Amino acid sequence: MPVQSLALAVAGVAVITPTMLHSTSSHSTSSQAHSPSPVAQQGGSVGSVGAADLLAEVRDCTPVSRGKYRSDQGAPATIPVCGTDDAVFWKADMDIDCDGRPSVRCSTATDPYFSPSTAFAQSDGRPLNSATLPFVVVPAPSALWDYRAHGVRGGSVVAVVYGDQVQYAVVGDTGPAGIIGEASYATAEALGIDPDPLSGGTSSGVTYIVFKDSRVTPIEDRKAAVATGEELARRFVNGD
Repeated sequence: MPVQSLALAVAGVAVITPTMLHSTSSHSTSSQAHSPSPVAQQGGSVGSVGAADLLAEVRDCTPVSRGKYRSDQGAPATIPVCGTDDAVFWKADMDIDCDGRPSVRCSTATDPYFSPSTAFAQSDGRPLNSATLPFVVVPAPSALWDYRAHGVRGGSVVAVVYGDQVQYAVVGDTGPAGIIGEASYATAEALGIDPDPLSGGTSSGVTYIVFKDSRVTPIEDRKAAVATGEELARRFVNGD
């Protein structure tokens, strides 16, 4: 069933989240493992909805893209964007996005493809920090697929599933129009994927589930993304 937007107070922070209740208001494809830091583990996957529960809901694909994406430049186009009433999703690899605010982990010194900007900005107007904020990259709008026509925007909530882990993130950047499967340094780190922008990432096994018409405000509020993501995932799995 279609979802509606509702402003909720989650841990004292206002966020926009889909609900059916009544409202009162890049580059690499290595598969090396990486142990998440304690800080990264706090950002993610402990919640009532497990990876298997989410994957069961996206087992079948009803394509919403007009064709298929490549995982990397030169790779075959095999990845469709699929849709349900409440979400869009794709199953791909994970390349590492280290763009945005320069840091020790992400800069021209660590990533030859580094860009100091992101498609969506923080509440103070500065680019996002890919080293600290879990976010996902969506392909730039094209005839193949336009994310904006499917209830997706900067700050939309994403459940990123890898193995038996779930990391909640936001849509934070756009990438090449024909390629899909990329997330920030912090997303990879939280999932135990090597986040190095040159040698890290993983070549397969990542599922990205974007909840339609959802939004975290401000976009950089990591705790709000987790709290909202857990609630949206529960509703998604339970069919609420």
